[in-house]
Amino acid sequence: MTPDNSITTLFTPTRQAGEEQLKRFIPKMGRTYTDARNYDRGAGRHRDVSLLSPFIRHRLVLEQDVITLALQTHGPDEAEKFVQEVIWRGYFKGWLERRPQIWEFYRKGLDADLRTLERDRSLRRNVEAAESAKSGLDYFDAWAEELVETGYLHNHARMWFASIWIFTLNLPWRLGADFFLRHLLDGDAASNTLGWRWVSGLHTRGKPYNAQDWNIAKFTNRRFEPRRGDLTNVVEGLEAQEPDGLPTVQPLRKPNPPKLNIPSLLLITADDSRPEDLDLDRFNIVENATLVSSHLRSYQPVSKSVQEFEAGALKDTAKRQEYRHQSLRAGIPSDLARIAERAGAKQIITAYIPEGYLRDWINAATPALDAAKISFTELRRPWDELIWPHATAGFFKVKKNIPNILQDAGLL
Repeated sequence: MTPDNSITTLFTPTRQAGEEQLKRFIPKMGRTYTDARNYDRGAGRHRDVSLLSPFIRHRLVLEQDVITLALQTHGPDEAEKFVQEVIWRGYFKGWLERRPQIWEFYRKGLDADLRTLERDRSLRRNVEAAESAKSGLDYFDAWAEELVETGYLHNHARMWFASIWIFTLNLPWRLGADFFLRHLLDGDAASNTLGWRWVSGLHTRGKPYNAQDWNIAKFTNRRFEPRRGDLTNVVEGLEAQEPDGLPTVQPLRKPNPPKLNIPSLLLITADDSRPEDLDLDRFNIVENATLVSSHLRSYQPVSKSVQEFEAGALKDTAKRQEYRHQSLRAGIPSDLARIAERAGAKQIITAYIPEGYLRDWINAATPALDAAKISFTELRRPWDELIWPHATAGFFKVKKNIPNILQDAGLL
């Protein structure tokens, strides 16, 4: 399969490209999206979904801007489903913030799975076959190929793929989540980890997602028609792997706010590529730095397309800044203190970094920053502040509060 030119063009990693795609999709944010969003038409033919997720994930496009246009164009009733789906990403981020242990469990479990992979030749053959589109299931293999070649998969295909990986191919779920995170342009720690946990029955206990032959046939417009008996009928999920259940909900971590008159290094990460929206003129910024961190996504090599998209997003962001700039790679964590000292900064200012691989790296850098008496400070967006307090259980609690969230955000 050769990626369709429309896919590669749409995913140009700039704010302008994201805003152009947003404008193209405005007419479909209402009834069209509600009725047709579940149809996976294949690479280059995803006409009824927004294709905005890589831009939203890196905040080249902001969630509230997308929702504002949907409401203005279609009204709250017709845009309801689209608005809910946009807010899912914020829900997952908030949920992982409230249960940060889940990310730690994932990383430790993945490390153990990779060690098993090294010594178990049968498992290694099966994983390699699944990742290289040689499972023998034409639909699964098509999705694996599309993911690797385009960095994107339709959301319904992601659900089918994860269910088949776990329950039909009997492969460790964390290895599948790692495969996604290494290749998805929109991959982030929260949405990816919790999405796979949701399919497996670990997120919403007792409710694993069951990929079924009729469902795949219907929502691929019979492009694929799994044979009866190809797919495992899922009776129970993986809850037995975590017999103690979910960890207790934690209070949201409070960011350390920056001070106004201290010489500061602005640190721009791929988690938030819109620092121009953070009212930075009130701070004494002496230099800014973009931090390349895509390689931290996995212990295994991260795809070239993911690395290029994140690097491109950071390069585009740097062009929009007026401060002196340098590009950094997240290598030895203690180097961050040295870089800040060299810039003459006494504090680092960045957009809030949520739980995940980059947060892990920042945590590892903290002792050296403390020793150098350099403050690490964060600015958390009001949008996140509105959603995350509700992200303590299933999505329903957030869903029922959406009218209040939109009203508090000034969108209704």
